[in-house]
Amino acid sequence: MTEARKICLLGDFAVGKTSLVRRFVDNTFGERYLTTVGVKIDTKEVVLSELRRMKLVIWDLAGASTLSTPARAYVQGSHGFLVICDGTRKTTLESALGLLDSARAMTGMKPAILLVNKQDLSESWEIDQDSLEGARKKCSAVYSSSAKTGANVERAFSAIGALL
Repeated sequence: MTEARKICLLGDFAVGKTSLVRRFVDNTFGERYLTTVGVKIDTKEVVLSELRRMKLVIWDLAGASTLSTPARAYVQGSHGFLVICDGTRKTTLESALGLLDSARAMTGMKPAILLVNKQDLSESWEIDQDSLEGARKKCSAVYSSSAKTGANVERAFSAIGALL
């Protein structure tokens, strides 16, 4: 039997949440930016071990630096969080960690993994290792990722599944 777990993606506008979901679920990437309005829900089963499979119910919340009233309702019942920031915009790290704090204030101390996205643009990154110290205290793991190339996408989704 496959267990199902709800995970929410948290992060500011244009950090790549939807692109990460598309890469994970469909193994595709599109250059065109589409703003998520409200929430988009996808599912995918991950194999965590020979004996354990999990259906991830992925809630891709609209980008924001704070949780809106609808977003507060969306995070209820979450089992864990993927927190996304854009490596080329340092302010998105602060927003992402603030969103995580807000979500945990409502749901309790649920597992979280941080993805510093846009690894393919690493020469333009504003986020360095020192900037990530606070994130390492709040999140079980920190990965650099790229929805464009697929770097660490599968790994991060499987890792959050393994924590649930």
